Amino acid sequence: MVYISLNYYVFLVIALIAYYIFPLKLRWIVLLVSNAAFYGIFFRDGWWIFLATILFSYVMSRLTEKAEGMRKKIWLWTGIVGCAAPWLLLKNGDYIMSGLLGREPVNWIVPIGISFYTLQIIAYLTDVYRGKILTQRNLAKYALFISFFPQILQGPIPRYEQLGSQLTAGHKFDEDKFSKGFCLILWGFFLKLVIADKAAVVVGTVYNNYPAYTGLYILIATFLYSVQLYADFLSCTTLAQGVANLFGIEVMSNFERPYFAVSIKDFWRRWHISLSTWLRDYVYIPLGGNRKGKLRKHINLVLTFVVSGIWHGTGLRFVAWGLMHAFYQIAGDVTHGLRERVYESLGVASDSVWKRRIKQLGTFLLVSLSFVFFRADSLKIGVKMMLHMFTGFNPWILFGDKLFALGLGWKEMLVLVLAIVLLYWVGAMQEKGNAVSDRLMKFPLPIRWSVYILAILFIMVFGTYGYGFNAQDFIYGGF
Repeated sequence: MVYISLNYYVFLVIALIAYYIFPLKLRWIVLLVSNAAFYGIFFRDGWWIFLATILFSYVMSRLTEKAEGMRKKIWLWTGIVGCAAPWLLLKNGDYIMSGLLGREPVNWIVPIGISFYTLQIIAYLTDVYRGKILTQRNLAKYALFISFFPQILQGPIPRYEQLGSQLTAGHKFDEDKFSKGFCLILWGFFLKLVIADKAAVVVGTVYNNYPAYTGLYILIATFLYSVQLYADFLSCTTLAQGVANLFGIEVMSNFERPYFAVSIKDFWRRWHISLSTWLRDYVYIPLGGNRKGKLRKHINLVLTFVVSGIWHGTGLRFVAWGLMHAFYQIAGDVTHGLRERVYESLGVASDSVWKRRIKQLGTFLLVSLSFVFFRADSLKIGVKMMLHMFTGFNPWILFGDKLFALGLGWKEMLVLVLAIVLLYWVGAMQEKGNAVSDRLMKFPLPIRWSVYILAILFIMVFGTYGYGFNAQDFIYGGF
């Protein structure tokens, strides 16, 4: 994957040197050229679709801003449909051709990051229509906002008011921000190589040969997939934040420790925040949100999560995943009072640690079960794996060496477990308002860089990479 490749960081060093050599007022041009070079060097296919979408959306935004009344709405929807159509066609073309029409799939050219920049553009057009922002009249600066290379592949999905002015302002070198960015990049590598790609070995062994496994094998692989997916996506967005910080630019955080959530609603406040807030602002609230009664609220939730499922991938399994989360939220809403009375009858205090832990564990279990459909190759296989998970009884695999036959030896499994414990500890510290990275930044420069060097050595020794191993692509790159 490009974000963890040597070539990417050679490219990044060149871009950084050029950025800080040029005068402040011209540094946005260096970023724009870097965006074009990034796409041209690493992803040469589909650039013309990306460029055409940028030009089209720029024109539509200007027409929307100038128009009034019904014409304003017509230009908005023309822009939204025109920008969404390539994404819907190219991302779903194979499924339509083979799955629905029974024909041979077509080798569609899909621009990298199309799922992310499409939502970014729709948000921009809608905010212009609502009068929330003014259009960027400079086409080059608008293109810079849409194509910012650290986050173009997998987000976060930025809003113009958050990122637009930062990209064009020009930033002086800031040693604190640069060190913070470097720290985030190291953390991203740790998440990817030491956690996500190690967990992927066990997950792949079970899910790619699911008929051979039942019971705890599938349950453990499913829990590990939840960890893999989180570490993988957090890695990518952390790398985006880190690289942006090197240029003095702040990119929004996309996660707030989602596995510490105490409900599915709370989970979606913490998971893929840029997408969940996009769905809230541009789907759920325009549908009516919770303003038109409980029944309408629940219908809006279902529709919003169906949109989320379609965005994540093609096929019924992603729709099923979305519907599961809609059901979770509706059930949680309907049964809230009953569950609170049960806790009260059992003598569990409303603010007790035990109650919070029970809620966190239950939420993690529900989320993990929904991810079965993310990882399974089809809805049918996902259903079969669910059945195999709950109909097989084999607790004895927890003893002996059965689990070490899933692709990781005991040493690698131990490293994975300890790395997950470290991830949990870092999250627990952040939940208490004590960010480890912020504490590290308070140490003198020699100590900080000593820690960085030790972290690099740790990742090099314990990371999953090298001869005989192909680093897993980032999972959300497929969405």
